[in-house]
Amino acid sequence: MKTIDELLAEGVTGKRVFVRADLNVPLANGEITDDGRIRAVQPTIAKLAEAGARVIVASHLGRPKGAPDPAFSLAPAAKRLGELLGTDVAFATDTVGASAKETVAALADGKVAVIENLRFNAGETAKDDAERGAFADRLAELADVYVGDGFGAVHRKHASVFDLPARLPHAAGYLIATEVGVLKKLTAEVKRPYVVVLGGAKVSDKLAVIDQLLGKADRILIGGGMAYTFLYAKGHEVGISLLQKDQVDVVKEYMERAAKSGVELVLPVDVLVSGDFPDLKTKAPADFETVDADKIPADKEGLDIGPKTRELYASKIADAETVFWNGPVGVFEHPDYANGTKAVAQALVDSSAFTVVGGGDSAAAVRILGFDENAFGHISTGGGASLEYLEGKTLPGLAALEG
Repeated sequence: MKTIDELLAEGVTGKRVFVRADLNVPLANGEITDDGRIRAVQPTIAKLAEAGARVIVASHLGRPKGAPDPAFSLAPAAKRLGELLGTDVAFATDTVGASAKETVAALADGKVAVIENLRFNAGETAKDDAERGAFADRLAELADVYVGDGFGAVHRKHASVFDLPARLPHAAGYLIATEVGVLKKLTAEVKRPYVVVLGGAKVSDKLAVIDQLLGKADRILIGGGMAYTFLYAKGHEVGISLLQKDQVDVVKEYMERAAKSGVELVLPVDVLVSGDFPDLKTKAPADFETVDADKIPADKEGLDIGPKTRELYASKIADAETVFWNGPVGVFEHPDYANGTKAVAQALVDSSAFTVVGGGDSAAAVRILGFDENAFGHISTGGGASLEYLEGKTLPGLAALEG
């Protein structure tokens, strides 16, 4: 995989460099609530601009239906990128149309432009190779060189991620190089004890990575909504908690495999439960109680790990040499159900291990809960991409950059 430093050594002054970034930031009423992904790609864009390139930044945002939708415009991201770079950033109101062509044509050396949301064009995400390729052809007309730096999208076989690098000289940006280096420390170069913390809503989203980690991790700590399927598989009633009954047999098999292989699979011993899902808009005080994990009332829902579990998980992380955390362990968006996720984050901060926070929700939780990002070894910009890498899958965006 060609590096951006090798590309810079060849010279990029005056060249149109297409940077596939990941500017898929959360928005509330048109305002960015977490600019972490923009800050993550800033070093690559800044370095190219300093070297005199004419930088064209492209990304997706959200899931528009292959047509323009103002709710998913990249305009706020372009504005924030300009603030971080300390320079004006031009913005094209389409992807490959008149605005994009005019905006790129007007770029001077060392200047930056952002084109509109790539998913406003159905060709970006098309399953049909020809349709996707046709869109990639039009994108290629805008540029001389391609730099892939949108790690959060490299597991997608999309036009700007997979097809476009085949049409232009290409290199990997600083973010992708960093992310891949970190993932190697979680797979091929692991220091032990290796502890994995998995949360999030659905166990089905994590089954493939659990399957792989049963042969690699020393301990797997389970939290979030997915924990209730594990508790149910152990024979516990879980009330109205999130439960995927169709995954119970698989979970039972994984628990048996963990026991046989010596992997410590740790489940909550107590949980916070309520009969009402919390109001995440007003964050009004919640009505909850703490119960043992095997005594969840029939009319209650588990919404966070309890204080005993927080202490237990912290103790399981304390002596680790490597920790990977993906997924909050409670409804952290509400302050009454944020203490479990906060405890996991604090345990990582207190640990001397190499710590990796993977996933948009986990990364957002770290920032929302007030932790210093520099207190962690690495905060990944791509939860889905990280998990698929750990599952051993070939990621289309990385394969394209290696080609």
